[in-house]
Amino acid sequence: MKNKHFFPMFVDLSDKNVVVVGAGNIASRRIKTLLSFTRNVTVVAPQVLPEVSQMGKLGQITLYQRPVKRSDFSKAYMVIAATNDSKLNDDIYRVCKEEGIYVNISSDRDKCDFYFPGVYIEDEMVVGVTASGLDHRKARRVREEIQNALARVSREYGN
Repeated sequence: MKNKHFFPMFVDLSDKNVVVVGAGNIASRRIKTLLSFTRNVTVVAPQVLPEVSQMGKLGQITLYQRPVKRSDFSKAYMVIAATNDSKLNDDIYRVCKEEGIYVNISSDRDKCDFYFPGVYIEDEMVVGVTASGLDHRKARRVREEIQNALARVSREYGN
């Protein structure tokens, strides 16, 4: 399938272990979103943005400031590879496929078991939007429009 569509599925991550490899801008955004769903986020990266370092110091994430090891995935439910090293990303993809771990290679939509959606949360509502990895700007715009619509609905219901 050239433009395959992914089934939108909402998963309880509250007790699942999520490993993020990388601690740059993309990883930082993914980590912040994940923290709304689980406190079991492990980040592994030799170089770390100050905000990711701060999350580690505050105990929001488990942070290992070093190169990733295969053993880092031993209890992972899902792995997000957000590095700019294509060989490392390929290695992570291979290991996850061998181990049956859901994987998302942020820089390669063909190496994703799932796409990381644009997320909006308001009260009990959780909205995730993706453009199948093709048009991030369009997905962001749609998420913003949904966010605005939900804000209008909340005002109407007095929430």
